[in-house]
Amino acid sequence: MKTRITAITIMLSVIVLAASLAIAQPNRASLTNPAGKTVLIPENAVEVAPGIFSLGTAVANGEKVEGYAIVHYKEGFGSKSSNARAGPTACYSFLAKGAKWKTVEDYIVDPANTEGLDETFVRSNVAGDLSKWEDAADGTVDGIVTKNIIGNEVSGIVDGADTSSPDDKNELYFGEISGTDTIGVTIVWGIFSGPTFQRKLVEWDMILDQTDFNWSGSGEAGKMDLENILTHELGHVVGMGDLYTSGCSGQTMYGYASTGETNKRTLESGDITGVNKLYA
Repeated sequence: MKTRITAITIMLSVIVLAASLAIAQPNRASLTNPAGKTVLIPENAVEVAPGIFSLGTAVANGEKVEGYAIVHYKEGFGSKSSNARAGPTACYSFLAKGAKWKTVEDYIVDPANTEGLDETFVRSNVAGDLSKWEDAADGTVDGIVTKNIIGNEVSGIVDGADTSSPDDKNELYFGEISGTDTIGVTIVWGIFSGPTFQRKLVEWDMILDQTDFNWSGSGEAGKMDLENILTHELGHVVGMGDLYTSGCSGQTMYGYASTGETNKRTLESGDITGVNKLYA
């Protein structure tokens, strides 16, 4: 495990380096949006860090932004290394140091699913799991939310993951992901390079695979637990990166998940330390 590196460091220098490497057909997810249209991670997307694909740049509200697709794999897929910082009591990483939400933006959820999960349950799970990260942002998990990072669910039409440019909508839905052992994909747009104080997040989309995985709300064996996966994925939404070292396997942001797993429902010491440092 590499130490004293505070981020997965999605920065221009890393992208240039990764682009120069001979990467043999990395696992690319094919996303199907609610209307049935297949959205492909572009062929020129580069895996700049374990499970993170650069989607290139676009212009949003007059600013040049970068997009990244973060792929969440089932336990046992491939062999990943980590750039996460780890100390005696902390394991955490960021999408990029300083890249966080500076404005509060609401989100849209399409709770429809083929797994029998109650739609009200899905909506409340999303809101509750976001609150966990907002609660921890002050460094103390006490049920008192002092930082409103994301906002609230609002009504609207979910029209699918944005892989070419942001559309000013933060969206979450169930669908099909064609990718080996891929549980979910979270796409985040923002400014990840340049002076730290100028970095920020501007949009997110999330899709959960209901085709290759069965889902449960109770930690049922053989199924992905909704709260377990959502808590992890929403960590990316607030700016946290994946961890791929065995010493950090107990953290919510550990990059793999297994069926029946529920330990990621709660934030652990590294998760709390990391989100607090990001939003301090």
